[in-house]
Amino acid sequence: MNPFQKNESKETLFSPVSIEDVPPRPPNPPKKPSPKICGSNYPLSIAFIVVNEFCERFSYYGMKAVLILYFLYFLHWNEDTSTSIYHAFSSLCYFTPILGAAIADSWLGKFKVLSLVGLSLIALGTGGIKPCVAAFGGDQFEEKHAEERTRYFSVFYLSINAGSLISTFITPMLRGDVQCFGEDCYALAFGVPGLLMVIALVVFAMGSKIYNKPPPEGNIVAQVFKCIWFAISNRFKNRSGDIPKRQHWLDWAAEKYPKQLIMDVKALTRVLFLYIPLPMFWALLDQQGSRWTLQAIRMNGNLGFFVLQPDQMQVLNPLLVLIFIPLFDFVIYRLVSKCGINFSSLRKMAVGMILACLAFAVAAAVEIKINEMTPAQPGPQEVFLQVLNLADDEVKVTVVGNENNSLLIESIKSFQKTPQYSKLHLKTKSQNFHFHLKYHNLSLYTEHSVQEKNWYSLVIREDGNSISSMMVKDTESKTTNGMTTVRFVNTLHKGVNISLSKDTSLNVGEDYGVSAYRTVQRGEYPAVHCRTEDKNFSLNLGLLDFGAAYLFVITNNTNQGLQAWKTEDIPANRMSIAWQLPQYALVTAGEVMFSVTGLEFSYSQAPSSMKSVLQAAWLLTIAVGNIIVLVVAQFSGLVQWAEFILFSCLLLVICLIFSIMGYYYVPVKTEDMQGPGDKQIPHIQGNMINLETKKTKL
Repeated sequence: MNPFQKNESKETLFSPVSIEDVPPRPPNPPKKPSPKICGSNYPLSIAFIVVNEFCERFSYYGMKAVLILYFLYFLHWNEDTSTSIYHAFSSLCYFTPILGAAIADSWLGKFKVLSLVGLSLIALGTGGIKPCVAAFGGDQFEEKHAEERTRYFSVFYLSINAGSLISTFITPMLRGDVQCFGEDCYALAFGVPGLLMVIALVVFAMGSKIYNKPPPEGNIVAQVFKCIWFAISNRFKNRSGDIPKRQHWLDWAAEKYPKQLIMDVKALTRVLFLYIPLPMFWALLDQQGSRWTLQAIRMNGNLGFFVLQPDQMQVLNPLLVLIFIPLFDFVIYRLVSKCGINFSSLRKMAVGMILACLAFAVAAAVEIKINEMTPAQPGPQEVFLQVLNLADDEVKVTVVGNENNSLLIESIKSFQKTPQYSKLHLKTKSQNFHFHLKYHNLSLYTEHSVQEKNWYSLVIREDGNSISSMMVKDTESKTTNGMTTVRFVNTLHKGVNISLSKDTSLNVGEDYGVSAYRTVQRGEYPAVHCRTEDKNFSLNLGLLDFGAAYLFVITNNTNQGLQAWKTEDIPANRMSIAWQLPQYALVTAGEVMFSVTGLEFSYSQAPSSMKSVLQAAWLLTIAVGNIIVLVVAQFSGLVQWAEFILFSCLLLVICLIFSIMGYYYVPVKTEDMQGPGDKQIPHIQGNMINLETKKTKL
């Protein structure tokens, strides 16, 4: 038998290959182990990454901490517009990571995007930083140190919240405690976070030489879309019943694309499908900086031992995260494991959603209680009226309607503080009221015009031996948006200049001149400097509390000299800001279970070539969540407590859907995602050749 006869069934285990037939390949140098932190399995490079993330998050959250109040007080937008713009900005920050991920995985690599694009251009920097930094830290670990890598994501999240904790505490102080041009110093509040971005760039660059920098693997985003499109179109072309079916719809791309890419896309699409319900969780979580801050401005920040600004309440979230992460990792999760419960990543995320639902139910209860303590607002064809008697004796006031009917009858003593406004009903949107004033033996009639939905003060003053009156329109808002406001009535015969702070002063005209409302910081004002054209003096204004609107009448008492008579147009906020603590604790516990777990889950389930893409997809769910808040804020038309209930119920439904999807999800193991490139290929060393297992035809 001819040994060289053609035989299709023969198989050899080893086939010699000559050196001439195989192009020489340079030997792979042994990989130098990266330096570790204090003898542990944690690469030293992650220290630079974590510090960089701390500085970058300080910048981001410090700026966001004062953003909603900047819109409300500096730009004078209303609450719904401020909320919408706030969440539109947040959404944009989390949309740009898709672009950053595409560049990182296909062109520059994670390191260059993070340092050259992300930190240099802050406007688009979030898009470069967010999808890369978490995955780049995960790339520093070897596969045998998977447990340490899981711990890294907790440390990474700790660094985020450490930066957030410090910045959300400091930047509101820079805003409120420092005056710039007579107003809150937003320039300084935004400038310090900008400086921290520079520090972040320097720290990150310092670790450049010790980073493990996986090279980019081609335009993976384009390959994914092309692979999916080809599979769909190929399946559509071959929809005949005679053509055998394939196990998975992406298998229809096998004619054009390699098996490993198809496997990666399968893993990617399975996780992306699981991401569909997630935006609703972020819609709730991100309202801490908008709706919850707007709720805080209608509460009293005086805790006795410390006074919290409304935007400082956000500091609870990162503070509780720093407490909850080790508590959950080292106590709660371990206790659950010892009870024999398989607390998988998806189950943790579902429990996190439930906790966020409860947080918004609590927020709704707090909102209802605040509304009960807040003065009512005049409705259509209604006005609120108070009478201020600045004469030296009692005055009887009768308000007469168009039909000569008495709408209000009051006897008011000199400088008597009225407990509340009186509600008057109008026949039309604007109306003239007739006032009958009885003072000593005098009867006076006067007429004033009012418009619906407004607050008014009828000021009665001495006019020689008689009296006169003037109608003053009060603040248009029932709550002054949580700020403390003051105005003055000057009974002196000379104008008065009042210095409320170093950069804030106002002038009040003589002979019962009335100033506009002026915003001041909450606090004690025992000696406010005032001056006329020929005299300097001080006024004791006392405590000016959160949310109150005060009226001060400057008088010259013969016995006591110049002084200020004080009354509240709008009472101070009565509900303590501490009542927000339960909702912050619940939503933060939900965040730890949902977000920290989701970060690690996204990395573990991502194919090696698409880790930044999947991280960006995770961040994209945050962007969509912010869009949900934007839409609801603009178009729902609900009162605030009802809006909180709506979000809570929606997330509860989404949690049920997510739990069903998670029940059927099978997590991908690391070894299942390793492609041929991950396996060691033998190479030629010197004159030695490798033997490879293969089938040959003899």
